[in-house]
Amino acid sequence: MKALIPLAGIGSRLRPHTHTQPKSLVPVAGKPVLAHIMDRLIGGGIRDFVLVVGYLSEKIIAFVEQHYSGSEIKVHFVNQSPREGIGHAVWMAKQEIHNENELLIILGDSILNMDFENFIHKKGNIIGVKKVAEPGLFGVAELQKNGNIAKLIEKPSIPKSNKALVGIYKIANLPLLLHGIEHAINNDLRTLGEYHLTDALMYMVEKGETLIPYDVENWYDCGKMASLLRANAILLNKPEFKDKNKLKFPKTIIIPPVSFGTNCSIKSSVIGPNVAIGDNSIVNYSIVKNSIIGSFSELNATVLEKSIIGNDSIIKGHANSLNIGDNTEINFNA
Repeated sequence: MKALIPLAGIGSRLRPHTHTQPKSLVPVAGKPVLAHIMDRLIGGGIRDFVLVVGYLSEKIIAFVEQHYSGSEIKVHFVNQSPREGIGHAVWMAKQEIHNENELLIILGDSILNMDFENFIHKKGNIIGVKKVAEPGLFGVAELQKNGNIAKLIEKPSIPKSNKALVGIYKIANLPLLLHGIEHAINNDLRTLGEYHLTDALMYMVEKGETLIPYDVENWYDCGKMASLLRANAILLNKPEFKDKNKLKFPKTIIIPPVSFGTNCSIKSSVIGPNVAIGDNSIVNYSIVKNSIIGSFSELNATVLEKSIIGNDSIIKGHANSLNIGDNTEINFNA
């Protein structure tokens, strides 16, 4: 089975970081969002990927070729231009997927904690869902009495269900899905200005196809700062970070969970909890908690909480909560 991952969006909710990085390459818990997604899918048995790229596509291509080439993993890139929604992204990839019996679609800003192997091997059209407090912010699934999906609607103004679509779909009737997207494009049927996958899935329901909901245990929407920091904190508690919590630095207190990249220099600081620091970063005389620090960054005599600091950034002096992109210098002592 192929996995299709739409990655063409500009990530406006994650600015300023997405001025210089596609949102799928923004780091969380020590590695980019895209790496979390692909590693989990590979663990579930997926070996063939179609990545739909657009905004800053050259950075995504370079990252994937560096980290996932030279193995049994196959990756095909498709350019989406113009960018007109997730349904349109799937349509742009039709030449790569139209011969598939089944297709897995997963959005490029969703990290999911679930049994991917179980999901992939479920029979039928399987749609990942989770109960949320504010369903109007997402696509929503309304269920029939038998538990199957009765209706799908994108960002309803008055939600009749709290079952949000979490961004993972296993499609067993791919020709019907593609026909639904084609119908929308040919008739210019848009929702909120775009060709949504939600509408193509609803087209399948209207044609008599059964869509089955699948409750996802944990879902981290990494498309905005607050949810990115929550995802960072939760993922850092996973077993693979235990050894990184045991690292020693001069006159430094480490409060787990934390993650350090390679070649970090830390001294006379308090780091943690819930902190991920990228490769080749320097932290001196600072207190950092609940934050993500990019690679090649430098912190001196500063206090950071609930912050995201981009790559190649320098901060000197007192601070509190910052959200700054790559190649930034802030000196509070000047």
